[in-house]
Amino acid sequence: MTTAIDIALNAADGALRTLFAKPRASRTCPTVAAQTTQLSTQDKAISGALMRVNHVGEVCAQALYAAQALGTRDPVLRAHFLHASREEGDHLAWTKDRLDELGARPSLLNPLWYAGAFGLGLVASRLGDRLSLGFVVETERQVEAHLASHMERLPEGDHESRAIVAQMKNDEAAHARSAENAGALQLPAPAKALMRSAAKVMTTVAYRI
Repeated sequence: MTTAIDIALNAADGALRTLFAKPRASRTCPTVAAQTTQLSTQDKAISGALMRVNHVGEVCAQALYAAQALGTRDPVLRAHFLHASREEGDHLAWTKDRLDELGARPSLLNPLWYAGAFGLGLVASRLGDRLSLGFVVETERQVEAHLASHMERLPEGDHESRAIVAQMKNDEAAHARSAENAGALQLPAPAKALMRSAAKVMTTVAYRI
């Protein structure tokens, strides 16, 4: 039987792997058939900055799901969070590999982003399982909108990055639906606005640092 110590150790192991180990995807990275990417120096810099933001989002997703899995007492819900985390782990690997291909680096502030997201996940879990699920729904919806905006901002010729972002967007929508089906409560409007403001700060800073 899984104990609280086991869960806490798994959370610590997940943090170290997310921040310092090379992520491994369980699914093949999405591609666009018969399309070859050829980018100018300027377009490569734009794609690199946008994919850095997306990579930060996946670092935060690992932290959020780990914290919510740690905070819930429901083993079924814990399994739900851990399953979503594994799928987000694919996104983490894809975005990191794409950063490497573009010659771009991850955010220098990833440990800070992880710690902040983990704290938010713990707070959400303390509000009760249904509100914690509501936090997942709102997070995933905001991420989905953010990814849609990146599809408009990525260079048209960056087929590799666009394929990754498109698949991520589909997965985030599925995670939101799954949380809704699990009994999520809708968050109040002020909480949603606060989350949007925090996300804006993170994406603006991560684009550059």
